[in-house]
Amino acid sequence: MNILALDLGTKTGWCLYAQHVRESGVQTFDVKRGESPGMRYLRFRRWLEEIALWEDGVGNRVRPVNLIVYEQTLGRFAHGGAQSEIAAGFATRVQEFCAERGVEHAAVHGSTLKKWTTGKGNAKKAAMASSVVARFFPQECVETRAKILLAIDDNEADAIALLEYAKAELAPKAESA
Repeated sequence: MNILALDLGTKTGWCLYAQHVRESGVQTFDVKRGESPGMRYLRFRRWLEEIALWEDGVGNRVRPVNLIVYEQTLGRFAHGGAQSEIAAGFATRVQEFCAERGVEHAAVHGSTLKKWTTGKGNAKKAAMASSVVARFFPQECVETRAKILLAIDDNEADAIALLEYAKAELAPKAESA
């Protein structure tokens, strides 16, 4: 099963598991000076299509995604505001994309993800990143893991945690359905 995990926001963390290979990163959707705020949503949708439907150059879909999982946006930001609006807008684009292509999707509550990753439902960003590196990166030398921890963005760490949660908790259920 190919899975795309997204930590939605202006800086969207992503993690793709396709053909038994995991890739991750951060994609930024800033609005440029003089642009309509809606441009970020158009760029997000175009990027989502590229990452989820990667082709081999001859038109063959090499890694179509079967499941997209993202952090639930409801209640994510207690005070609302721009970040809440952007995350909700991106979640809507994900749902639309999945509906058009028959792709499964699931939202995971932030505290559920934190508890599954760290053991605490209210873990801070640093604890999440540390747990992600400790649990989901190969047991290489301590120095390499320390460099990864310094380099990893909290959005990317959340996306990696979402992916691993989906592989463990959601993919088995989706495959048996």
